Amino acid sequence: MTPAAYAVLDLNALQHNLQKVRECAPDANIMAVIKANGYGHGLLRVAETLSHVDAFAVARVQEGIRLRKAGLQNRVAVLEGFTCIEELDDLLHYQLDAVVHTASQLDLLEQHTGRTQIAVWLKLDTGMNRLGFHANEFPGIYQRLSRCVLVKQPVNLMTHLANADDMQDDMTIKQINLFNQTLGMSQGERSIANSAGILGWQAALADWVRPGVMLYGISPFPGSTGAELGLKHVMGLHSRLIAVKPLAKGGTVGYGCSWVCPQDTTLGVVAIGYGDGYPRYAKPGTPVLVNGQRVPLIGRVSMDMITVDLASQPDAKPGDAVTLWGDGLAVEEIALCADTIPYTLVCGVTQRVRLVEAEERNSPL
Repeated sequence: MTPAAYAVLDLNALQHNLQKVRECAPDANIMAVIKANGYGHGLLRVAETLSHVDAFAVARVQEGIRLRKAGLQNRVAVLEGFTCIEELDDLLHYQLDAVVHTASQLDLLEQHTGRTQIAVWLKLDTGMNRLGFHANEFPGIYQRLSRCVLVKQPVNLMTHLANADDMQDDMTIKQINLFNQTLGMSQGERSIANSAGILGWQAALADWVRPGVMLYGISPFPGSTGAELGLKHVMGLHSRLIAVKPLAKGGTVGYGCSWVCPQDTTLGVVAIGYGDGYPRYAKPGTPVLVNGQRVPLIGRVSMDMITVDLASQPDAKPGDAVTLWGDGLAVEEIALCADTIPYTLVCGVTQRVRLVEAEERNSPL
């Protein structure tokens, strides 16, 4: 039986989007960002689909260990690095690259007595003001890493763009210039560009690029969709109608009775809610597809259900197909209606939503 709420994943779209990265950055190595469970698409599923990339990037050590235990041999960079000797030992054991962004990490590297070496990425803070060393700290830190016997040479170098999704802001160019000026003639491969950098800032293309959200078919730029950028969405979120009933003018719908019916209509109840990852703060009027046709969300989103106005779908019945985002309904549009970003939607799909690969869709679930 088809589950009430399920997500269909088009893995061919992942490959298509990777090719778009190659077209935008033909001379760069690609470090595919698959943190946060592959942006909600499944860490191992995404890694296996993109197994021919030059490297993966994850946020935390345990994500990298999962890849190794699954048999993935690609280079893997851990973006948050390590905070204790145990994590450093794991990085060494599983041969994961570490991002070094604080002096305490360097202390641990220098104190370690192991013989196995580790590849590191020295992170420069060029304006994100989150992780990384400031420009005036760089020469001393770089020299210490260059002398550290535990560190593979040469040291790799990276930064992270804070506002690359705003093409009108010169912050990105300032960051790129500061990065290049600070590093000077330092050896080591360099990485600057995230998805927005890849798509919008030629100057951000260095030895390595780090595509994230664009791999999943989502635009990194506000006000645009992945499709408009030549990307294909990977995830579609679906459910079904579980009830259809008349609603009289003046009737209220949902918790808080905040939505009042302006005229007699037909109400549909859909088996999806914030317990599945549908955004709690989606506004009335947010589009939902019922049998491929747009209808508006009405009332508040609850844990397991939403309600829609079926005035334009008089023949709708329980069991009919519903799309919350996917073909014909961009996740970027739903995010806008919920005052959030599409990252939070795909990453927020919960465990009770079954992930189904596209070729499985016509087989029994």
